[in-house]
Amino acid sequence: MQLTHYNTNFNKQKFPITLVCDHVTNAPNIGSLFRMADAFGVEKLILCGENIQLGRKMAKTSRATEKVVNYEIAEIASTVVERLKNENHQIISLEITSSSKPIHTFKFSKEKPIALIIGDENFGVSEAILNMSDAIIHIDMFGRNSSMNVVQATNIALYEITKQLL
Repeated sequence: MQLTHYNTNFNKQKFPITLVCDHVTNAPNIGSLFRMADAFGVEKLILCGENIQLGRKMAKTSRATEKVVNYEIAEIASTVVERLKNENHQIISLEITSSSKPIHTFKFSKEKPIALIIGDENFGVSEAILNMSDAIIHIDMFGRNSSMNVVQATNIALYEITKQLL
């Protein structure tokens, strides 16, 4: 029998993960990030950028998870990252760079809370934030394309992080 939202027996759990979105502005992507933050027990979602809209398109995709996920909206992502770094978070950016490490080889520490930084749909994580990062991780890809949608990449990253933190 297929289970529904009402009869699944998953253990509810929060993880010490703050998901920081550096200029992710597409409404369906934001809605999906809320849904994912709920699914993976993310402690907080921080949406950074100018004119972040939480309208009808976002709500349709989020399936009301914006009502249960702890979130904030901030204008400047680098200021948020600096604050989290000062609060002793591990700053981990999800981005493909010349020095990034494959996510499947990276060991996430249970000693400090994690701030996972994801970037703009077109330009990725800003250079300023990459420079502040304690680690930069990427997802190995095996096709011709060099990137994937920010939501799908975040799904993969949160799966790996929570798997290690369990």
